[in-house]
Amino acid sequence: MNQKIIQITAGRGPAECCWVVAQVLKYFLVEVQQAGLSYTIVQRIKGSENGTVQSVTVKLEGKEVKTFLSSWIGTVQWIGTSTFRKYHKRKNWFIGIYELDPIHLKQISEKDITFQTMRSTGPGGQNVNKVNSAVRAIHQPTGTSVVVLDSRSQHQNKKIAIERLKEKMLEVQLEKLKQSLIDQWENHLNVQRGNPIRVFKGTNFKKEKKIKTFKGQRNQLKKDLRNQLKN
Repeated sequence: MNQKIIQITAGRGPAECCWVVAQVLKYFLVEVQQAGLSYTIVQRIKGSENGTVQSVTVKLEGKEVKTFLSSWIGTVQWIGTSTFRKYHKRKNWFIGIYELDPIHLKQISEKDITFQTMRSTGPGGQNVNKVNSAVRAIHQPTGTSVVVLDSRSQHQNKKIAIERLKEKMLEVQLEKLKQSLIDQWENHLNVQRGNPIRVFKGTNFKKEKKIKTFKGQRNQLKKDLRNQLKN
């Protein structure tokens, strides 16, 4: 099954753009369901005003997800009067919809983990210090390590070390995923205006029939070609 991660963002736009993001998200999710796709909201950043969204990241899954997104990826324009600044003269507001590069969480193989034993220190007196019961577990591909000296049993400490190392590696990967989303969002802060993929109008957010397409150009070329053949 195909999977895509997209982001709907107001960029550096004001509250009006964040309002547009919230409205587009509703419209977008309705079409997602109509297309038979499944979705998960990965991250949602609220805007400065109630009912607004600065940015939202959505994971989509389904066979036709690529075809579906072809009519959404790009700049979206809303033509309307500000709902926050009554006398504001601006009528055109823009947001962006972009595809993000996914980061896959990797499964940690125990084959990649090596162990070092050492003498435990701390409470327990001489009985603890006489044996190498403490364990350091090292994930060789990344160099990430943990030290465990919870038990007097070296075997038990190894089992604990494996679980803690897996937890630590998961935290590292999740932090990388979070940072990746932030970095990609930063790259799209300046939303490009002009040639929008979709246009909406008014406070009822009515979609304009005109969607970016090259059908008109193709028909004109065919017409010109027919005229040339006649001549």
